[in-house]
Amino acid sequence: MSKKEPLCDNIAGEGCGLKKVLNIVGGKWKIMILCVIDQEEIVRYGDLRRSVYGITNTMLAQSLKELETDGLISRKQYDEMPVRVEYSLTDKAKSLIPILLELKKWGEENI
Repeated sequence: MSKKEPLCDNIAGEGCGLKKVLNIVGGKWKIMILCVIDQEEIVRYGDLRRSVYGITNTMLAQSLKELETDGLISRKQYDEMPVRVEYSLTDKAKSLIPILLELKKWGEENI
């Protein structure tokens, strides 16, 4: 009998891949932000604010900053007045989308 692969070798350990993923996409808003950007491909701040129902400006700005720092979204600022900023998914985030779709499917079937 083959040994089952553990979800995490050390749940509290920093090396746990699952813990790393939950740290960067966990929380109430980040997956919703990724969903909107995935759907639209390129999104401006105001469009995100309108699309992610219930999010505050502070929470949106903080989430976008964290997603950018974690390499999941790309931020492009144009040198014009008023300032125009566009957000898009990085290749790293695009590789996460099929996994999120599987989670969505599981949720629809089981919850």
